[in-house]
Amino acid sequence: MKSDSMKVYRLLCLLAMSAAAFQAFGQESAKSSEPVEVDYDHPKTYYVGGVSVEGNHQFSSQQIVSLTGLQKGMKITVPSDDISSIVSRLWMQRYFENVALEIDHLSEKKDSAFLVIRIQERPRVSRWLFTGVRKGEQKDLDERLNLRRGGEFSDYVAKTSTDIIKRFYADKGFLNCKVDVQTQKDTIVRNAIKVNFAVDRGSKVKIRDIHFNGAEGFTDFKLSRSMKKTKAKKWYNFFNSKKFNEKEYPNDKNSLISKLNESGFRDARIVKDSIYYVTPDRLGIDLKIDQGKKYYFRNISWTGNSVYSTDQLNEILNIRKGDPYDVVTMQKRLFGGKQGDQDVSKIYRDNGYLFITITPVELNIEGDSVDVEMRISEGKQATLNNIVINGNNLTNEKVVRRQLATRPGYLFSQTDFERSIREIASLGQFDPEAIADPSKGYTIAPNQLNNTVDLIYNVTEKPSSQLELSGGWGANTFVATVGVNFNNFSTKRMFEKNAWRPVPLGDAQNLSLRFQTNGTYYTSLVFGFSEPWLFGKKPTSLNLQAYYTRQTNSYLTIGILSNDKVMQVYGFSAGIGTRLKWPDNYFVLYNGLSWQIYDLKNWINGYFMFNDGKSHNLSYTINLSRNSTDQQIYPRMGSNFSASLQL
Repeated sequence: MKSDSMKVYRLLCLLAMSAAAFQAFGQESAKSSEPVEVDYDHPKTYYVGGVSVEGNHQFSSQQIVSLTGLQKGMKITVPSDDISSIVSRLWMQRYFENVALEIDHLSEKKDSAFLVIRIQERPRVSRWLFTGVRKGEQKDLDERLNLRRGGEFSDYVAKTSTDIIKRFYADKGFLNCKVDVQTQKDTIVRNAIKVNFAVDRGSKVKIRDIHFNGAEGFTDFKLSRSMKKTKAKKWYNFFNSKKFNEKEYPNDKNSLISKLNESGFRDARIVKDSIYYVTPDRLGIDLKIDQGKKYYFRNISWTGNSVYSTDQLNEILNIRKGDPYDVVTMQKRLFGGKQGDQDVSKIYRDNGYLFITITPVELNIEGDSVDVEMRISEGKQATLNNIVINGNNLTNEKVVRRQLATRPGYLFSQTDFERSIREIASLGQFDPEAIADPSKGYTIAPNQLNNTVDLIYNVTEKPSSQLELSGGWGANTFVATVGVNFNNFSTKRMFEKNAWRPVPLGDAQNLSLRFQTNGTYYTSLVFGFSEPWLFGKKPTSLNLQAYYTRQTNSYLTIGILSNDKVMQVYGFSAGIGTRLKWPDNYFVLYNGLSWQIYDLKNWINGYFMFNDGKSHNLSYTINLSRNSTDQQIYPRMGSNFSASLQL
């Protein structure tokens, strides 16, 4: 009995203690009934008792609080720069239209502040629309604007998008393009809008007249030709665009000055240029030019040259005393212009002097004459170290490497390097534009410490095999053609099981098969194979071809098919092409032998000297060709000619 009464007593004590603790906690976290006043002249410091968020839909309260950096228990002064910084931090996210940070209430002891963040979220965009633009233009605008569904919409987004659209059309010549940003509330998606860019391109603005003032001795035609993208509406610019391109205009002004410099006007400059509207869709451009004095070369001297004599260098420079002081041409003849042109720098680089520097210095200017000194630092010869080939995922590396004129241990040669680029581009297995691009096609990595250089060729594989399937109806008959052409075939890998995907590739051989027929009237079968490097040692090509043709005079008589006239042709040809060293190694000598068998059965009169029987035809062909073009398709430099004789 005594034990039970003691248990009841202990339980009552425990309940009393819990109630007291709960009352004490309630008093600590109880709200102060007095309103919270913020005195900007007397800031107060509080502990953060808690942070709540109101008005959020897209973001959770935890995400928003984490952006502020506020934590329970930290000290904060109100008002202070810290409060302003927190509000600015939320504004910078550009997710909200309105942000406020306030004290909701204080603790009973008034040492802790319970803060509330009141926000108004920006509406989300459920759809981005365009009106007044073409389908192809909309695709380009989508890529430039990079707008996504669910993104926020703000004045900043509207302004930047409008500017991008206007620049897009300005590049096309629509300088008066107008963009109206229209918003409409989405009735399906909560807190979402539809945004439409209503575009009015207006008329295309073109240049009507360009006036050159102050350039004496130059015709408007000659000056206008120096400006590549800025063209007036003249008869001699019939095939050129007359739109005004704001990006290219400064470049064209520089080209105009370069044209004047080429004629010896060293100090030429554009004093003022004005662009104005003649009509709403036509522009006028006035260029005021200070031509300055015309200068001439007087004495040209060279210092630091030991490999080549002054006379040899002057012969390549090809500038004589009394020539107009043409800095542009002088720079080209010193450092190079187009690929393949001879210049002073190149003759040194062809001899291994990769580290050469040439500095032209105006030594003396007297009246209209200029003395120029060419200061040369030849350096040491550079030896080729590593020759690296990247990107040949399908083609064997030996196919690329055998085309190169640059080999480890050789002296660096600019001509050999350019020839290697040309040979890779003409292979047909790689993208010729990519390999010729200095930014990604190749890398010259010199090491002046040990006088070596690494060459890196970055090739880009391109599809080269072809499949031909065609059919057609004509002359009351159906014609079908099936053909395959593998331009990167490999006979060496024919016995590798994993190589047949669908055929073994990688050795730059050519294998072709073509079949054409329209039934009993005509049938043709052609097989061809070529090996560009016979035996893999020298650039000697082997070409083989076999073909068969059958033709009849098929016709129907009372429902019976008749083939009483038949012509069959069997043929085989073989040829070998050899690259020559003289007159230069662009020449190829080709020798070919062809054998044809004509088998006729009651064939039509007048076609051949006989109507029935067989005839053998043996012929020999010799062909001399020279091809120095830089690409097989769309060549930009070089030449191609051929001469042949058939017996």
